[in-house]
Amino acid sequence: MNNQLTRRGFVKKSLATSLSLGALGSLSLPPLFAQNSGMKLGFVTYQWGKSWNLSELIANCEKTGYLGVELRTQHAHGVESALSKNERKEVKKRFADSSVTCIGYGSNYEYHSPDPAVLKKNIDGTKDYIKLCKDIGATGLKVKPNTIPDGVPKEKTIAQIAASFNEVGKFAQDYGQLIRVEVHGVITRELPVMKAIFDQVTEKNVVICWNSNDSDLNEPGLEANFNMVRQWLGDTTHCRAFSTLDYPYQDLFRLLKGADYNGWILLEAHTDPDDKIAAMAGEKKIFDELISRI
Repeated sequence: MNNQLTRRGFVKKSLATSLSLGALGSLSLPPLFAQNSGMKLGFVTYQWGKSWNLSELIANCEKTGYLGVELRTQHAHGVESALSKNERKEVKKRFADSSVTCIGYGSNYEYHSPDPAVLKKNIDGTKDYIKLCKDIGATGLKVKPNTIPDGVPKEKTIAQIAASFNEVGKFAQDYGQLIRVEVHGVITRELPVMKAIFDQVTEKNVVICWNSNDSDLNEPGLEANFNMVRQWLGDTTHCRAFSTLDYPYQDLFRLLKGADYNGWILLEAHTDPDDKIAAMAGEKKIFDELISRI
């Protein structure tokens, strides 16, 4: 229980920092946001934002009412670890001068490889991007488990992934950053596997990013699977387009509210609409309706 409270305290501190960086105090929020939930709508530069430079990304989020952004790696925004110190300051300033919070960075670092050199490369890369996150005013780095390799005992890989999370989590504490573990991978996205990993995670700033996968609905069902990992939930949740209606988002939001979740709901749409600005506006409207019913 003490560790859980400490973890929750770290997440709350990170979220408070994130909100202040986004200058929310000067933003006029719609009544719906203020009255019904602490959940905030943000955006992942996955498909819809991958071709926008940083200025376009911030402007389009402001235009459509998205309050924060998770920057996905290798996208047109160009925010990568190769940025100079001055370039990092400029990125931080652009967000600070806007109504959009730089929530964090979405990396592809993973820790399942049985090859020690590959594992070390992923851990070292993670540490480089933790430094980037601090420099640009973000509050966390998204990482992921991705699979259980063939020919390797499942328990061994689970222990290796957890140990890697502990290593990068401990490093990230010195930079005030969360390690946000996306529920991801053909095998590792299954909630019993995520629980087995987090049963071995000791660092308070290593948290789960719920990913709204089809596997969340496997037996024994969404609520039981959610509760299986509820104690490790962080401050980011990924959602596909709400308009696809192939995931019970209303039920998920009720579960999040019951868990006193006050974090980010990040749109990570997989579709490719011609008018992405109109699509973002449409998804925000659906989000507001879902929030109003919890």
